[in-house]
Amino acid sequence: MAAMLEDTLPATTDASPADAGESVLVSRELFERMQAELQFEKTRNAALNFEVARLKRWRFGSSSESLEASTQAVLFDAILADTLLEDLAAQQAAKPAPPAPSKKRQAVRQALPANLPRIDHHYEIEQTHCECGMAFKRIGEEVSEQLDCVPAQFFVLRHVRGKYACACCQTIQAAPIPAQMIDKGIPAPGLLAQVAVAKHDDHLPLYRQTEIYTRSGVHIARSSMAQWLGICGVRLEPLVALLKEFVLGHGVIHVDETPVSLLAPGKGKTKKAYVWVYRTTDFVSCNGKGRAVFYDFCNSRSGEHPRRVLAGFSATLVTDDYAGYHASHRGGVTAALCWAHARRKLFEAHAHTGSEIAGQAIALIAKLYELEREARDLAPDARQLLRQQHSLPIVKALHTWFVANRQALAKADVTAKAIDYALSNWPALIHFLDDGNVPIDNNAAENAMRPLAVGRKNWLFVGSQQAGVRAGNILSLIESAKLNGHDPWAYLKDVFERLPTLKNRDLAQLLPHNWHAPAASTVAIKPLVVPIAVAA
Repeated sequence: MAAMLEDTLPATTDASPADAGESVLVSRELFERMQAELQFEKTRNAALNFEVARLKRWRFGSSSESLEASTQAVLFDAILADTLLEDLAAQQAAKPAPPAPSKKRQAVRQALPANLPRIDHHYEIEQTHCECGMAFKRIGEEVSEQLDCVPAQFFVLRHVRGKYACACCQTIQAAPIPAQMIDKGIPAPGLLAQVAVAKHDDHLPLYRQTEIYTRSGVHIARSSMAQWLGICGVRLEPLVALLKEFVLGHGVIHVDETPVSLLAPGKGKTKKAYVWVYRTTDFVSCNGKGRAVFYDFCNSRSGEHPRRVLAGFSATLVTDDYAGYHASHRGGVTAALCWAHARRKLFEAHAHTGSEIAGQAIALIAKLYELEREARDLAPDARQLLRQQHSLPIVKALHTWFVANRQALAKADVTAKAIDYALSNWPALIHFLDDGNVPIDNNAAENAMRPLAVGRKNWLFVGSQQAGVRAGNILSLIESAKLNGHDPWAYLKDVFERLPTLKNRDLAQLLPHNWHAPAASTVAIKPLVVPIAVAA
């Protein structure tokens, strides 16, 4: 840089004072411009290094976003020293005396489930008399238990229909077989439920299921199982439509999307499709309404897909800042953005650049989440009151902290970008303070994406648009059943048994949040009358 500045100085000393002053002014302007360019390059290099570090962490690092305790304490000291001391004093006052040191606790073996069948193996000694000559007398027994298993066992359901004839009328009466999910098909409801749960909950591709069932002595072709799942996905559409209506009937719902690979016909390649998830909040279970989730398979990430599903919805959406939701917000939907997304950007800035500003903001957000853990099981009004009393001051302090420190950061700085994200979305981020039914983040929707994230590593891609829609129907019922504490296999088996004979007005009783396993089948069987032509 010095050599470049020397080149700009006058070549001789014969120049007038005015020319010398002008040369000095030009040199100063050049120096300042080069300093600005150098600072820009440093900032850009820092941003590129940040992107490289973030990509490495996504590929090789831990997914946890927690900070070490020592680092967390230092960050709190910088901005919350007084509050921290008060909290520590309160904890010390409430903490009981430490217990006396003891030996390391040994792992305790859990008792085997009492509902499992027991197969007894009896062992008796061969010797009947003691060495002294006295006969042994049985005084009791010692019992130990082991857990054992056998591979999946198949059995055949035989539908035996009695046939009765009338010699006078020349007719035959026979009891009909109850309607089935697959007419004249070999799979019973239990097998259909097994294949569906194994595919969409256990993430077993159909070719692996074929191998597993073959070891149990039954060969089921992969093409047959694919056809069964397709038929079930179609037959479940009315029930899933009710489930969707139930989800959208809530005042607050989560929405998110994730990519999946969709096979492009005739090209031998895949293209990117998306599955959108619409989920009730975890707070609804406190009100006795039950939880539910609905998956919508779409061929793109266009905002038209959530607008189609959310047509007529005018309550609160908990989402990230994806632009596809903005049209719904303008249509009367209230936006509540996710604090986990705002925190994640700050965490990445702190983890990859060591930004103390970002770290101190994370410490404040951690205080918000501590309060949310306390408010988790409260009623909505009590939750809102707690937030107004304790969370609101922290949010105000966080906003002041963002504004004060943003001015000292360059626009391209990664911490500045994280702060800009939070400030530009501030009204939607703090909406949870005014409504006790609104969660602080969108983690419930992200958790609902885990089956898809795990599944696409196993089944790799979706074969067609129709297959994606049908898979979404089955997955919606499985995940909703799990949210309500049901065994997905038992739930689907009962649905597959009852759905073919259930009237549309009674479908709601099969929704996961309404479902109760029936004690016994109550399907009415009517006799089938078949006339017989009698030869003259």
